[in-house]
Amino acid sequence: MAATLLPRNDALRTHPGTGDQQLSENGSDWLFTVTTVFGVALLAFWALKYRARAGERFFHYLFIITTFTGLIAYFAMASNLAWSPVRQANSIGHSGVVRQIFWAKYVFWVVAFPAILIALGIIAGIAWATIVYHVALSWVWIIAYLVAAYTPSNYKWGFFAFGFLAHIFLLISTLVHSTSSANRVGIRGDYLALASWVNFLWLIYPLAWGLTDGGNYNGVTGSFIWFGILDLLLVLGTGFAIVFLSRRWDYGRLNIAFTQYGRVPAHPGTYPEKGPAQAAPAAAPAPAGNTSAV
Repeated sequence: MAATLLPRNDALRTHPGTGDQQLSENGSDWLFTVTTVFGVALLAFWALKYRARAGERFFHYLFIITTFTGLIAYFAMASNLAWSPVRQANSIGHSGVVRQIFWAKYVFWVVAFPAILIALGIIAGIAWATIVYHVALSWVWIIAYLVAAYTPSNYKWGFFAFGFLAHIFLLISTLVHSTSSANRVGIRGDYLALASWVNFLWLIYPLAWGLTDGGNYNGVTGSFIWFGILDLLLVLGTGFAIVFLSRRWDYGRLNIAFTQYGRVPAHPGTYPEKGPAQAAPAAAPAPAGNTSAV
């Protein structure tokens, strides 16, 4: 009896797609590869946190959550889930084709981009208000791209322009204003290298989006080759660089030395729980002449 070989990847048969532009089996294989890389990176960040000194695991925790989100999002996309069919205004040869738009990658960016900005903001020593401003700008950028991807007319480019404007605001703030702050805490070189790497990759995202979900010039599988490589370089490249570089940073000077009391603005090496115990305040004497029962 002839042996029957079962397919290794039956995601597209289990979850079939619809439309003219769909994810291919090779594309699903590639997405499962990216999923595996995120899974391995998740375990690596989790293991590395045990090598960090107590109170210096902030960046480990941040990128554990980010890679965990990437693992889930890419598993969903590799399984041909988390998408919607959207009619396209732009395509090669004719308009009106229906394309699979995977919203899971935008959900991942909503987590990943702010995580990168929080890490850069903490490193630079900027104010929390500025970090919140950066995170909000990243959400405006991503949500504008998501709305544009779901717009079946050329009005999508208006939303794209709004997102790109938010992107430019981020670029200026992280490369100009935050660099001067990083100079004050003594890690200007490390910060500038990290911020330049992040912004270089972020400049490729609009191009990739314009050729894929925006202009529909590259198919669904081709789009994931773009974004899979970009996401790996952005999240894992930046994450591992920060984790390893952070070993030589002064967490006290950066004001991120966490203690059992939380993030305490203290001098380097000063921790409240290591100070002398304070005596409990004496009870106040009862008012004279007050003998009434309570």
